[in-house]
Amino acid sequence: MNLKATPLRLSTASATFEAEFKARLHWSAEADAAIEQVVADILADVQRRGDDAVLEYTRRFDRLEAAGMDSLELTAAELRSAFESLPAEQRDALEAAASRVRSYHEAQKKASGESWSYRDADGTLLGQKVTPLDRVGIYVPGGKAAYPSSVLMNAIPAHVAGVGEIIMVVPTPGGEKNPLVLAAAHVAGVSRAFTIGGAQAVAALAYGTASVPAVDKITGPGNAYVAAAKRRVFGTVGIDMIAGPSEILVLADGTTPPDWVAMDLFSQAEHDELAQSILLCPDAGYIERVQQEIDRLLPSMPRAEIIAASLNGRGALIQTRSMEEACEISNRIAPEHLEVSSREPHRWEPLLKHAGAIFLGAFTSESLGDYCAGPNHVLPTSGTARFSSPLGVYDFQKRSSLIEVSETGAQALGRVAVTLAEGEGLTAHAEAARMRIK
Repeated sequence: MNLKATPLRLSTASATFEAEFKARLHWSAEADAAIEQVVADILADVQRRGDDAVLEYTRRFDRLEAAGMDSLELTAAELRSAFESLPAEQRDALEAAASRVRSYHEAQKKASGESWSYRDADGTLLGQKVTPLDRVGIYVPGGKAAYPSSVLMNAIPAHVAGVGEIIMVVPTPGGEKNPLVLAAAHVAGVSRAFTIGGAQAVAALAYGTASVPAVDKITGPGNAYVAAAKRRVFGTVGIDMIAGPSEILVLADGTTPPDWVAMDLFSQAEHDELAQSILLCPDAGYIERVQQEIDRLLPSMPRAEIIAASLNGRGALIQTRSMEEACEISNRIAPEHLEVSSREPHRWEPLLKHAGAIFLGAFTSESLGDYCAGPNHVLPTSGTARFSSPLGVYDFQKRSSLIEVSETGAQALGRVAVTLAEGEGLTAHAEAARMRIK
């Protein structure tokens, strides 16, 4: 194998840095017109024909012959059997990861997911009522690879939030079911599971069919067809986010072993040729050592071709003037995963505002967050960490405002409302408030 991975080398001291930096970051989230049209047709067909359309597309895209939808639904016994059939090491790993994910999201619920209220001096009650969604759908990818971790990360916070019913869809091309995915569904408390995928699965969840119940929200990652379908059904149902290619940004001070950093860059690059791996460091010598480790380690990687394509097409090793400047650039990128690979990570963390997840210290590899640290691994990508958050308990809850105005409160508030309503020309609004004024 003569593969080479040579991420773009940049320096913030260069006069051309800004232009080169922006060109390397650019990624269009727009699906091409052909994908959009295919997805639009599938959604309309499932909405019109329901189960029959889902069965037809499952045969066509997943090469899975099924006489009816009942044969595509996984029973609770089948999920439990898959768990029990795993080697003890895998069972223990699933349960350990699930326990940590559950503990984190239970703490999250206590911090931000409870109802609250207070009374004004005049006796008026104001507050917020937090209630879980009734039914959610989680999409678990199952094409190029299987992702039991995605089952845990989507189903457990929904379960902790108190969602009544969790419906899982997962494609099984050729009918091949991954026992770890099924076992994860058992551990995470999935209510029902169907071996369907693609835009047709999103349509079934959004609109409902005779066999697949309509949900209130759809979460979980997928390919371009799944992303396009989620975008189109938003409004009929809620969605978590439209995820782009995976990203990692390593902010290094040169004290971490360079082979660790090289492997961390690989950990995102191996996902997809469009994944992005970037190193920011003020030490030119250290950057060179990381490149040497990339050269040394690449041939040993089973997904070396994908890694090389990702690093060559979208990777970058950037020399900064200082760690402070590296933090500024990190905030501009707003990466999905941000590793602060430094001897003093807590010195730099206060300077970092925008990231899906921040991994502090040399021993905190991004892969631990992907699988078992506890926080959710469904994270905003493509710079959207500037305004959005990781998947969490709050995504499976909704909030209703509580207002109980006392008789005394209605006297003062009524006069304010009358004035504003009359200013807007809404007479009935004004009169409704005026009637309650003595």
